[in-house]
Amino acid sequence: QVQLVESGGGLVQAGGSLRLSCAASGRTFSSTAMAWFRQAPGKERAIVAAINWGGGSSYYADSVKARFTISRDNAKNTVYLQMNSLKPEDTAVYYCAADTNGAGWGYWGQGTQVTVSS
Repeated sequence: QVQLVESGGGLVQAGGSLRLSCAASGRTFSSTAMAWFRQAPGKERAIVAAINWGGGSSYYADSVKARFTISRDNAKNTVYLQMNSLKPEDTAVYYCAADTNGAGWGYWGQGTQVTVSS
């Protein structure tokens, strides 16, 4: 079992920045791939960024490339999402997810709201 708790969401003006954190517990975090997803009202949940267990490989959705950065600190069992140059279309509930065995994103946090005002 893996427990995930997100934090860091909030209200920010367009062009601003936020850093989301996801604290993990319950299993060996350092061997777990991690990701951030988001879901806007009326839309499906979609992946934003992902990072492998060692932090040496990452993926970004085209819509956030060059603006968002995913990172992890295995000593703190935490994954981060640094979000810069935020746009109103980034408004969504952001979820942290974990893939512990390569079978998919089987563990999810409760989500944190990010609202970007124009």
